[in-house]
Amino acid sequence: MKKLLSKRLPPLFHIKNGNIIDPFRDKEFVGDILIKNGKIVEVGEKIEVTDEVAVCDVQGLVVTHGFCDIHAHFREPGREDKETLTTGSQAALAGGFTTVCVMPNTDPPLDSPESIRFICEKATDLPINILPIGTITKGMKGRELSEMSAMYEEGAVAFSDDGLPLVDGGVLRRALEYSSRMGVPIINHAEDPTLKLTGQMHEGRWSTKLGLIGIPYVSESIMVSRDIQIAGFTGGRLHVPHVSSEKSMEYIRNAKDEKWLVTAEVTPHHLYFTDSDLEGYNTYLKVAPPIRTEEDRQALINGLKDGVIDCIATDHAPHTVEDKESPFDWAPNGMIGLETAFGASWYVLFENKIPLRKVIELFTVNPRRILGFELDLFRYGVEAELVILDVEKKWVFNEDHIYSKSRNSAFIGKELLGYPVGVISTNRFYSNDETFFSKYMT
Repeated sequence: MKKLLSKRLPPLFHIKNGNIIDPFRDKEFVGDILIKNGKIVEVGEKIEVTDEVAVCDVQGLVVTHGFCDIHAHFREPGREDKETLTTGSQAALAGGFTTVCVMPNTDPPLDSPESIRFICEKATDLPINILPIGTITKGMKGRELSEMSAMYEEGAVAFSDDGLPLVDGGVLRRALEYSSRMGVPIINHAEDPTLKLTGQMHEGRWSTKLGLIGIPYVSESIMVSRDIQIAGFTGGRLHVPHVSSEKSMEYIRNAKDEKWLVTAEVTPHHLYFTDSDLEGYNTYLKVAPPIRTEEDRQALINGLKDGVIDCIATDHAPHTVEDKESPFDWAPNGMIGLETAFGASWYVLFENKIPLRKVIELFTVNPRRILGFELDLFRYGVEAELVILDVEKKWVFNEDHIYSKSRNSAFIGKELLGYPVGVISTNRFYSNDETFFSKYMT
């Protein structure tokens, strides 16, 4: 297994001269961070330390909260040939993530208190926080609600049947009513299967040109509209995953105008690619929902600008080479995305003049707010979860940058902007830059 370089933090660790971005207080300044025994002691413009201390001078680099991904697949239990909690945690660290929520479509699915406990216990000694999302229904069959309350007590942070949408509106209503007692959201995959059918990519000019069965944008937007109306009716909390279409954006915007408890996410690959990129039949670009048009892509970017979309989530979906090298019709949906998430997103959003502070919010406080996690990671006594970024570095992603057990990334060979050069998590310092420790630490 490929691992990042790591060192245990010394008892007193002084990060100096960083461009500190505090997304919780919406502040940015050049300053220092003092960490003692893995916990935050002080964050300020200049910290004087008289005791013996290890120094990390990061002048010119950005230091901020560790990233939080609320939508990833680590495939354990059942498909450890694709990913495990251990390999997934390395991929997360390489991308700057210190907290990852794993989806429940494992084999068997995370549909019981025992399965939630399994994930929580197995993640105890891993280098990031791994938090399970439980299923909405037993066996992800869309009929009978799972033991949501007992799963929540064991550590489930939200509920979703992931790639299997709740077609039965009555089940969704009951799920929203029940989960609202726990204050956690329902995450429903927004695709109407009767409209998607056997579609392989976005329905439009490029699907016609490539001879592939198309998936119309309305297959997503009609489910988004229905789910939002039920959420508004029940007063429940709904989170819309991986929004891909301009029409869906309209419904989410209307829900926010009504002050309903609706949040939404977008993936880096829906921000970066369009359906024209499938011209070479690259199965790594086969995802659900599909990559859509340039007009849809621009609508998603505008949704991030005006706050209609709350956060960026990876939908990290590992698959074996054998699975993805199947004919396009047979290949499974999904691509890995943890290692490229920030670089791909900042590449696109910088071009579209979205400020860095706003982008940092999309990776840090916003996803944590959706799931009710700690927001102030610079508060005294909090376990240090930090990422150090070179936001000016342009780089081309290749397989050497992959720490996931799988290789199915459509970003291989693509230029990205912004590189996570170091991460602090679980009282250790991690880096995928072999020169970092000698260059910055004394």
